[in-house]
Amino acid sequence: MKKLATAALVGALTLPAFAAEFITIGTGGVTGTYYPTGGAICRLVNQYKKETKIRCSVESTGGSVYNVNTIKNGELDFGIVQSDVVYQASKGTGRYQGDAVKKLKSVMAIYPELLTLVSRKDANINSLADVKGKRINLGNPGSGNEATALNLFKISGIKKSDLAFAGALKASEMPDALRDNKIDGYFYMVGHPTANIKDASNSVDVKIVPLEGNNVDKLIKENPYFAKADVPGGIYKGNPDGTPTFGVKAVLVTSDDVSEKAVYTVVKAILENFEKFKKLHPAYANITKKSLLDGLSAPLHEGAKKYFKEAGILQ
Repeated sequence: MKKLATAALVGALTLPAFAAEFITIGTGGVTGTYYPTGGAICRLVNQYKKETKIRCSVESTGGSVYNVNTIKNGELDFGIVQSDVVYQASKGTGRYQGDAVKKLKSVMAIYPELLTLVSRKDANINSLADVKGKRINLGNPGSGNEATALNLFKISGIKKSDLAFAGALKASEMPDALRDNKIDGYFYMVGHPTANIKDASNSVDVKIVPLEGNNVDKLIKENPYFAKADVPGGIYKGNPDGTPTFGVKAVLVTSDDVSEKAVYTVVKAILENFEKFKKLHPAYANITKKSLLDGLSAPLHEGAKKYFKEAGILQ
């Protein structure tokens, strides 16, 4: 009888009503903007863990393409992904040609991120054309960073073989490589300001290189997820003026397989603490609740749709 009673008690304690749901957000390198964004979201979600029974954790990853692929394989629940990569994965174009990720769903578009070419001043890189013959880091394989840089190269008639060295360092490794004169410059798709470029500019004289002209105009015209913007002036040492470039949105995505409750909880945690959230990183300074729905190219998850409707943001 005692054994039976103990077994019944253990069974009761392991009923689903008492079980926590664990969710993980895939981000990017620790010195970029994705990682602190994932951390900010998890902190807000975990404030309500007693009531919701949802626990959120963050994981540093290889970036956008990696996050989409691991969500597709059920290894991550959420991921932060460039809107161009979301578009390609959702529509089955680009690197996802003929292999659309049908289960990919949008949660919200968080903040703008811009393709930024950071160079050593002594490398004399004043435009995109000047990268020929230079040592340039394109981004780690599988990152949206690399994908966007190569798209820009393609439309500009530049080949990887035109570079003296085409690097594949992770974002966290790029500032040190620039400082140690192992590379002349690096591309980084990121929200500004970022600790990564601040670290670089504090240890070596850097120039943020303008990315503009007919080829950039053509790229934006052909790809609706891109838009022109400036890297703000005065946020990085030695670069007092704004620098023209283009960019995308950082989008929080998930899978059809993730519960409506989990996605609803994430959106609610952010929206109910929106002013607090905006103060967690300078990249969020100009976002609005309505802008969270701009630039979504994968369908909205039902859990997100439910909360946005309740909040009166989505009709």
